[in-house]
Amino acid sequence: MIKIEFLKDRFNILIILICLIGIAFVVQLFNLQIVNGESYREQSERRLVREAVTYAPRGEIYDRYGKILATSEMGYSVQIYKTKIEVQELNDILLEVANILEKNGDDYYNSIPIDSETLEFTRTGNSLTSWKSSNNVDEDKTAEETIEVLKTRYKIVEENPRDALKIIAMRYEIVSNGYSSYRPVTLAKNISEASMMEIKERSASLSGINILQQPIRKYTAGSVAAHIIGYIGRISSTEYENRKDQGYTINDSIGKSGIEHSMEEFLRGKNGSKRLEMDSYGRISEEEEIEESSMGSSVVLTIDLDLQTMTEQVLENIVKRIQTGGFALKFDDAKTGAAVVMNVKTGEVLAMASYPSYNPQEFVDGISNSEYAKYFENEDKPMFNRAIQGTYSPGSTFKMVTGIAALETGGIGVNEYVNDVGVFPLGHKPACWIWNSRRQVHGNVNAETALKVSCNYYYYEVASRIGIEKISDYARKFGLGEKTGIELPYESSGILASKEYVQKLNEKGQKKTWTIGDTLSAAIGQSYNTFTPLQMCSYIATLANRGIRNKVTIVKDVIDASGNVLDKTEMEKAINEKLGLSGDTLENVSISSTSLNAIFEGMRSVTGDSGGTAYGTFAHFPIEVAGKTGTATAGSGSDNAWFVGFAPYDDPEIAVVAIVEHGGHGYYTAPAVKDIMEEYFGYNNNNIDEDLTLTTIGTKLIP
Repeated sequence: MIKIEFLKDRFNILIILICLIGIAFVVQLFNLQIVNGESYREQSERRLVREAVTYAPRGEIYDRYGKILATSEMGYSVQIYKTKIEVQELNDILLEVANILEKNGDDYYNSIPIDSETLEFTRTGNSLTSWKSSNNVDEDKTAEETIEVLKTRYKIVEENPRDALKIIAMRYEIVSNGYSSYRPVTLAKNISEASMMEIKERSASLSGINILQQPIRKYTAGSVAAHIIGYIGRISSTEYENRKDQGYTINDSIGKSGIEHSMEEFLRGKNGSKRLEMDSYGRISEEEEIEESSMGSSVVLTIDLDLQTMTEQVLENIVKRIQTGGFALKFDDAKTGAAVVMNVKTGEVLAMASYPSYNPQEFVDGISNSEYAKYFENEDKPMFNRAIQGTYSPGSTFKMVTGIAALETGGIGVNEYVNDVGVFPLGHKPACWIWNSRRQVHGNVNAETALKVSCNYYYYEVASRIGIEKISDYARKFGLGEKTGIELPYESSGILASKEYVQKLNEKGQKKTWTIGDTLSAAIGQSYNTFTPLQMCSYIATLANRGIRNKVTIVKDVIDASGNVLDKTEMEKAINEKLGLSGDTLENVSISSTSLNAIFEGMRSVTGDSGGTAYGTFAHFPIEVAGKTGTATAGSGSDNAWFVGFAPYDDPEIAVVAIVEHGGHGYYTAPAVKDIMEEYFGYNNNNIDEDLTLTTIGTKLIP
């Protein structure tokens, strides 16, 4: 009995303890939720701590004389954090933000290819089909039907399709970039102060919306040098996955083309971080810097901004002049072209133009639908850098290679004459251009006079003597048919007409045989020969430098944030690795002075002697110029028009190349080269004495 009573006592004590503990819990819960609930809720809302990125400014880009081409300025961006709100409230907030931005003339990210005014698609063809496919929209859906599909997907109840489209655009950004309570998504960049102030004033009702101050890229020269500088844009999901271990965020911008792309690792700064305290509605109450950001290195280019500006203007003018019949004939399909200016003694690119061009600033804050159509739906391809990506048959501008190959290998003597009788008897029996156009002949010509009058017959003859192997061998020595190694992405290799190239075609299943006709065509810059304007300028510069071949470069220096110039060897190694370049040392082209003098004199007579194919353009030019016209078939449409040259003749400083696609005749591009040379040598106004003084100073500044 005693034992039973003892057990009952222990059980009662346990019950009492459990009850006391329960009462204590209830009291504490009452204290937390009722007595001090409001206070604790306020503390909880205030103490959501997040770590945010402080974005580093990119390094600046300069021309060779220190003129700024690209810099960074502080601006305001709109971000959104995920907060505890319903979908409909989120949609209402996004519409309010969009309306504020639009009212103040600001843009927001909009990747939906539907025009907000016309409610029509802004893309066509494969571009639109691809977008629909990747976003699970049926291919046959109209723009308005697509809006309805997306409204359903994002649970948008807004009836007005234009307002719905605003919400769709922002929801699309949020979904695409995967925002959370700790990782924001940027909705707009570089907004006005008016928008910034208005959004901050309404912050209490705009849950999750945050204004961030960050560096914004500024391109100070507008469209000038756009293809060289390139542009930055939002990092893509693929780029982010590949680079997130390098400190990139989904809201970062990254170099997409030009120097911005190839020098990304140098230009990009190191982001910092800060601690944010905010409530559950995304309202920031306190900020504390954890790690300071540091600016990227700056890049000094070899180009001269003034010369670059003039080169672009001259190129545009000559294209329009040819297109509108400003010469003897009118070529309606002459719409595009390129020009390159190079320092003969160093291989530095002083100017490089591609027409038409674009404004890189339009890509920084997110390209609009109308701008997208303007650039990417344009058949003239303004984004395409024709100077390094376009490949064209060189036509008669190739004849110096054929002439040197023949002279250097003993195929013909310097003073040996060939009698042009019109139609060449071998191969497909091609005729000289003068026979085809006038039924005339050049008669006896040698290495010098053949260049002066651009006699095809002479080059057919020497090519039949030496064969394609020797011609292609010398073309390779001049760097034709291979990348120059310039520090820019997407450079084309071009094609060098040769038996090796035909063999590659055969390996791909194409049944090709090299014939004597191919050799004859290749000798005058046709057949498979296609080169970039930059390759052509490097070739002319090497020729002008009497066979000394320099590496083509457009980057002069890289300077870190502390003002230290980076080691060029390490810089070049990094660039070569990124662009997939070999970095091999270039070999000079061994050419006898006898052969060179004959070729030089032939080129001088093109511009300086009556009867030369460009004499009418350069007859009264104050500096002696060596040049060559080139008219090359373009596959379809009018012939392409080339002019290549260097100056001064007796001590070359610059090589200049210009091409107008479908420009009709090489003679028509000669005035463009003359105008560029006038700018470089200081003859672009009436005060010649003053210009000569400026030229002397300017020339000394170019090492």
